[in-house]
Amino acid sequence: MSRRADALAGRVEQGANTLAAFAEGLSDAEWRAVVPPDGRTVGVMIHHVASVYPVEIELAGLIASGKAVSGVTWDTVAGLNAKHAHEHATVGKQETLELLRRNSDAAVKAILAFTDEELDTAAPVSINAGAPLTAQFLIEDHALRHSFHHLAKIKAALRR
Repeated sequence: MSRRADALAGRVEQGANTLAAFAEGLSDAEWRAVVPPDGRTVGVMIHHVASVYPVEIELAGLIASGKAVSGVTWDTVAGLNAKHAHEHATVGKQETLELLRRNSDAAVKAILAFTDEELDTAAPVSINAGAPLTAQFLIEDHALRHSFHHLAKIKAALRR
């Protein structure tokens, strides 16, 4: 097993666990609070983080195999986020925490399977202007950063 993959997986797990621990302590009113300027509720935002782990790891796997990530734009992401928010507007805390644990656990297991060579493989990524990014960067910038990024937004909205 790659020590780099192990360390990377540990950081992804840390982010998911930190988000889950915070979410467990939220009141019903906090769960339904809107996070400005985004407009999504706290619950929807946490569900969003949980639901995109598989996509983030799939894209990292594409890069690791030397394939480009194409057709993904920030407009595409915004549309998917809006659709997700609409479809999960009343998502419950327990089901969200279960999804967060299940998908983050699967992401951690997938990351552990990456070799150093795969983590170092670069391919063009359309959402980043076609820049040739490594699989490790994509994991760090998405699966790893995502939970910390949204947790910070949520804490700011709740003034915690």
